[in-house]
Amino acid sequence: MTTGAPTSPSSARPRRSRLRTFLPLGVAAWVVLEIWLLTVVAGATSGLVVFLLLLAGVVLGSVVVKRAGRRAFQNLNEALQRGGSPSGGSGNGFVMLGGLLLMIPGLISDVVGLVLLIPPVQKALGKRAERSLERRLRDSARGGFGDAFQQARIHRPDGKIVQGEVIRHDEPGDTPREPRPPLTR
Repeated sequence: MTTGAPTSPSSARPRRSRLRTFLPLGVAAWVVLEIWLLTVVAGATSGLVVFLLLLAGVVLGSVVVKRAGRRAFQNLNEALQRGGSPSGGSGNGFVMLGGLLLMIPGLISDVVGLVLLIPPVQKALGKRAERSLERRLRDSARGGFGDAFQQARIHRPDGKIVQGEVIRHDEPGDTPREPRPPLTR
């Protein structure tokens, strides 16, 4: 039912975040810059040199990703044998990201991928990511997701809220459920 009052289309839609607004533009600019730089290098040298550079990036990136994956699997296996959790994952994640950037065709992504393979850069980025994650967790505990998961509620069709807890009969010692009759066709 409408009230007859005009509504503006901007008030009906939720506001887009800055990331959703500018990320497609940034990706498009990055792709155009990569293509332009490849054509400049091809003009200065030859198309064969550009092809060999791109092929070397793909081969080096696949070797780096394979080694990082092996190292991550080995750390996980050792941690499971110890009964703990794997450690040192952020550096390995940046190695994996560097390898993936090397595999993407383009010279700028290759340079960024090579920079991510430098251990001091990995350590600095790991510390920054850890601080950022801790800050977000603190902010969410103050009033974000912490309140949302505080109490489970069931909404009835009439709009009333029924509070309670879910009791599962799957644990040993509980009363077993009655078996369902087999389905027939």
